[in-house]
Amino acid sequence: MPKNLAHHACHSERSEESLPVIMGPSTTLEYLRGEKTIEVPAERRIGNGLTLGIRGARGNNLKDVDVDFPLGMLIGISGVSGSGKSSLINETLMPVLKNKFYNAKMQPLPYGSIVGVGNIDKLIEIDQSPIGRTPRSNPATFTGVFNDIRNLFEATPDAKVRGFKAGRFSFNVPGGRCEECKGAGIKVIEMNFLPSVNVVCNECRGRRYKNDTLAVKYKGKNINDVLEMPISEAYEFFANVPSIAQKLKALVDVGLGYVRLGQSAVTLSGGESQRMKLASELAKRSTGNTLYILDEPTTGLHFDDIKVLLEVLQQLVDQGNTVIVIEHNLDVLKSVDYIFDMGPEGGKKGGMIIAEGTPEQLADNPDSVTGPFLKEIL
Repeated sequence: MPKNLAHHACHSERSEESLPVIMGPSTTLEYLRGEKTIEVPAERRIGNGLTLGIRGARGNNLKDVDVDFPLGMLIGISGVSGSGKSSLINETLMPVLKNKFYNAKMQPLPYGSIVGVGNIDKLIEIDQSPIGRTPRSNPATFTGVFNDIRNLFEATPDAKVRGFKAGRFSFNVPGGRCEECKGAGIKVIEMNFLPSVNVVCNECRGRRYKNDTLAVKYKGKNINDVLEMPISEAYEFFANVPSIAQKLKALVDVGLGYVRLGQSAVTLSGGESQRMKLASELAKRSTGNTLYILDEPTTGLHFDDIKVLLEVLQQLVDQGNTVIVIEHNLDVLKSVDYIFDMGPEGGKKGGMIIAEGTPEQLADNPDSVTGPFLKEIL
């Protein structure tokens, strides 16, 4: 061995021996060791007996597909990449339903007909796109809880003495907000040939509001204090206000208790935005006839996040709704009630439903591409 390589090898061995191994609590390690798992449901739902069907779907590589989705279930759409999953759901079923429910004027891929639309009352697509397009959007504004909070501040003795109405506590309109930063708490400095820089507003020191607005307190907290609270803390703070507590509880239930109530939407990850939307749905009064569609919702999510996501989806179905999930993740597919497996391959050799049934039925179906992988974990 050359001298320099021998020296490097010896140095590497000494380095590895001298490096301390720090083993603290690790959720990831618990899943990898099998100490934590996503359990297979004890039983599969049988649905409500109604269906939503597509006839003659033939766009892209789809080969005149006829399919009936059983309602009142958590449904998985599986198959290799390019097998036709998105063509069937995102580009055929979803545009057709959006046109019927919302006059969306979308152009679906070619199909023959759709049956059973009267068995659902609306369509909700839950994706990982941001909950707002500007830094002003946040969990408080997205869930609508900010309106209730501002009404609480309007009703305080401090606000009544000053003649402040609910609008005074909005950071989106002139009045009570800091006009130097227009209620953003930060100022954007444009840099030539470089990315813009955000700096804390000197006037309000990042607190968004004028001093007289901040002088108004509810249970010892001003409006900015409330916006800076983690959602879990805000839930406890407003526990005796049902209109607020109900919405905040939904956020805590989906594992978002650590997010600040006024945290800018643009700082939330795709997974956090997705759970924010699901929490918003959970907080609404359910009709029990809604169809939810999610396309690969586990992308970028940790094992523990996937577990929380599945719990939320199961809650939506328990309310009588139907959830269709396009997914490759086996933890999700083993947890659904019914699977449509597409394939057998991608492109021209795909575009067919090659197997359908419960995860157990797919595991025993020799025609299923996904079945052998399910068999290993069921």
